[in-house]
Amino acid sequence: MAAGSIQTRIPCMMMRGGTSKGAYFLASDLPADPATRDRVLLAVMGSPDPRQIDGIGGADPLTSKVAIVSRSTRTDADVDYLFAQVVVNEARVDYGQNCGNILAGVGPFAIERGLVDARQDSTQVAIHMVNTGQIAVASVSTPGGRVMYEGEARIDGVPGTAAAIPLEFRDTAGSTCGALLPTGRLTDTVDGVDVTCIDNGMPLVLIRARDLDRTGYETREQLDADDELKARIEAIRLAVGPMMNLGDVGQRTVPKMCLVTEPRNGGTICTRSFIPHRCHASIGVLGAVSVATAAVLPGTVCDGVASDNAGDGRIRVSVEHPTGEFTVELTLGGDPERPEVLSAALLRTARWLFDGVVGVAASTWQGPA
Repeated sequence: MAAGSIQTRIPCMMMRGGTSKGAYFLASDLPADPATRDRVLLAVMGSPDPRQIDGIGGADPLTSKVAIVSRSTRTDADVDYLFAQVVVNEARVDYGQNCGNILAGVGPFAIERGLVDARQDSTQVAIHMVNTGQIAVASVSTPGGRVMYEGEARIDGVPGTAAAIPLEFRDTAGSTCGALLPTGRLTDTVDGVDVTCIDNGMPLVLIRARDLDRTGYETREQLDADDELKARIEAIRLAVGPMMNLGDVGQRTVPKMCLVTEPRNGGTICTRSFIPHRCHASIGVLGAVSVATAAVLPGTVCDGVASDNAGDGRIRVSVEHPTGEFTVELTLGGDPERPEVLSAALLRTARWLFDGVVGVAASTWQGPA
């Protein structure tokens, strides 16, 4: 049989992490050469194709994600986690960001694959997020030394309940852009619109919805069909890329764009985020951290939009989104008039969906030598 007709089998675990879904791989099961690895990931997911019909991707940015995991070479982490966003309709894999939702599955995956030994009751997994160099600590329920996926935790955007996976982030400020406020200012004016450029784990550009003649309460479908709005947002995104130390972002998925307005369901602030060209069904984990951070900093575009978050120590910021809300717990320091965000914690869940092998054509990769 010709080599080109044989498929290469690659061990793969499919998991839901938070409100996303992706393929989880051990780094040792993928090509070491980055260009070959990208070709493999595109073939696995079925990109470029809007339906991803020839792969396991779900035809949506939220379901076309990959986690690449290995034992960490760092003394302060158990595992290394490289996140890959496989673009649905382009032959491109983007490594320019973290994904906090897929991160929620890394701890369970590391335990299932034997990279971390499970402890009784609960196992803490220190995860080095390779994309940006930061550390996150996931607390995984492991009664009897086995990962427990069932539980009572509920997160908006996911049906049912599951075991809680608390995630704590430290030192995420400026993880991609080099500074919490990459432009050095709380507010900038771009194309006649006030914006706040912020990076507390995810580079984000916040815009008051009313400044773009929108309410900020539109549905995801309405915003995806609003070509005029999306063109305006993209023009701003391209303009702020260099200002945020990201350079030309025309072919990048960061910065994300986010409309903000007053909460209407008892939360702190209401959001509609774009990733970066389609409206998010909810909001990304690290995007929510960046929004929450902006909401507690006086002088951002959230002033006069977010509900009062006065206080010190640990406070909770409820970020409303199209399918519910996302609560971020911030630890604050500094002066109450000029607060400093020291750390962020939040709650996610994850579930192992299947574990097996995924096939790619041998002409794409013939497997390990």
